[in-house]
Amino acid sequence: QVQLVESGGGLVQAGGSLRLSCAASGRTFSVYDMGWFRQAPGKEREFVAAISWTGGSTNYAASVKGRFSISRDNAKNTVYLQMNSLKPEDTAVYYCAADRRAYASGSGYQNSHLYDYWGQGTQVTVSS
Repeated sequence: QVQLVESGGGLVQAGGSLRLSCAASGRTFSVYDMGWFRQAPGKEREFVAAISWTGGSTNYAASVKGRFSISRDNAKNTVYLQMNSLKPEDTAVYYCAADRRAYASGSGYQNSHLYDYWGQGTQVTVSS
């Protein structure tokens, strides 16, 4: 089992920045590929960013590329999502997720159904 706890969400004005953290406990964090997803009211959960277990591969949704940055610190069992130039359409609950094989084939890291472990989510609200 892996337990994930997100933090760092909040209310920010458009153009501002937030840094989300996802702290992991339980099994060895460093062997897990990690992803960030988000879900806005009335919408399906969507992929935001992912990072491989080594940190050597990162991928982003087109809507956040160039504005968001995913990173991980395996010594601290934590993955981060730095969000800059925030827009009102970034408003959502943000979730981190872990899986041993999200990067095993193609673009599977974008598929929320692949991930075995999820955090409880943290709310991000961007005001215009």
